[in-house]
Amino acid sequence: MTLVASIGFRSHLHSTYPPPAPARKTPFPGSKMRSSYNFEYVALLVIATLCLFILLNKSSTDNVPHDVVKHSISGPTKQTPFPSKSFRNEKNPLTWNEEYFWPDCEQNTSVANISGFSTLPGHIQDFLYYQHCRKFRMLLDVPDLCGTTLQESADVFLLLVIKTSPWNYERREVLRKTWAKERLQNGVWIRRVFISGTVGGGQEKLKLNKLMEVENRENEDILQWDFSDTFFNLTLKQILFLDWMQKRCPHARFLLNGDDDIFANTDNMVEYLQSLSDNNGDKHLFVGHLIQYVGPIRMSGSKYFVPVQVQKSDSYPPYCGGGGFLLSGFTAKVIHNMSHSIPLLPIDDVYMGMCLEKAGLKPLSHFGVRTAGLHFPSTAADPYDPCYYREILLVHRFLPHQIFLMWHGIHDPKLICAS
Repeated sequence: MTLVASIGFRSHLHSTYPPPAPARKTPFPGSKMRSSYNFEYVALLVIATLCLFILLNKSSTDNVPHDVVKHSISGPTKQTPFPSKSFRNEKNPLTWNEEYFWPDCEQNTSVANISGFSTLPGHIQDFLYYQHCRKFRMLLDVPDLCGTTLQESADVFLLLVIKTSPWNYERREVLRKTWAKERLQNGVWIRRVFISGTVGGGQEKLKLNKLMEVENRENEDILQWDFSDTFFNLTLKQILFLDWMQKRCPHARFLLNGDDDIFANTDNMVEYLQSLSDNNGDKHLFVGHLIQYVGPIRMSGSKYFVPVQVQKSDSYPPYCGGGGFLLSGFTAKVIHNMSHSIPLLPIDDVYMGMCLEKAGLKPLSHFGVRTAGLHFPSTAADPYDPCYYREILLVHRFLPHQIFLMWHGIHDPKLICAS
């Protein structure tokens, strides 16, 4: 029954029952008749209001797929890695598909029995509670980022995979206009995608997610999942992206995996990758700032603190700093396969190294990747002289305005540098 029909029905009731009062006033109306009339009128009003509420409620859920209603389980008040509120991306109805909606992952309460668990910081306890969770609702998708068919993804020579957070709007805007601009470079295509979770709660989370939705409608370059975007969930972010890549962009040749505060000379990256005569993305490649002969930091005050309850071994395999590294499509596929059998570690770059080690592959050092920053010849040298950045591949820790100025600086036709 439609809303109009329900209003009409109520009007019909009022016109036929109870009978209308006579036009001429009766000098002595009986108190019993007046009480009965008032009761029946109020009862009909309540019934009509209830019917209207049911009809409106029904119409608000008629267009929601059954699976979405089924999986919309309210999460706990405390923020966990799996906030339950999901958003629809109107531009990409594929986000309504069953594969993108998952019930909230249950807390593994048995980890509380681990020796020393109660002494661990809250964020590490949360990590252990939800370490097994790997499937989350996808809020924003870009199904055609690499083409309308899987084979077309082979036309993507360099896919820029940029880790971001909903807060970092200014960074994303600057990258879109500088080194992450999608373009044909040296005859091959560079594509871009930002990967993100969610932050905050309540109205704050709603507003930031709306920002991401509007950005994605405009630029079609954001993948977002409904998990808490925290430092300890960076590995989860990487795994979710690799899952997406195998479905949407399986034949991309090479990838730059980096943070949204790096300065990347993507022109040089294309030249370097094209110079690999025996590798077109179909062989192993994983290069960056190589870190080896180190192990977990056991100091509880450190951002990188990893207790024995999370990682028993005192050594890490060789890995490349997570600020930014280059890898082939072949290696991305290998890491994805290995990740299925390796428990998540909160330090994402180390986890990549663990996956490579299990596959019998090694990360390599590249002199042009400087995630620890550049070394300058003297204290008098200008650390933002474009000449220092013209030949490198990547440097970590740049502010948005510095990225903008540096990109235009290295492309200035009047730039003159000493050898």
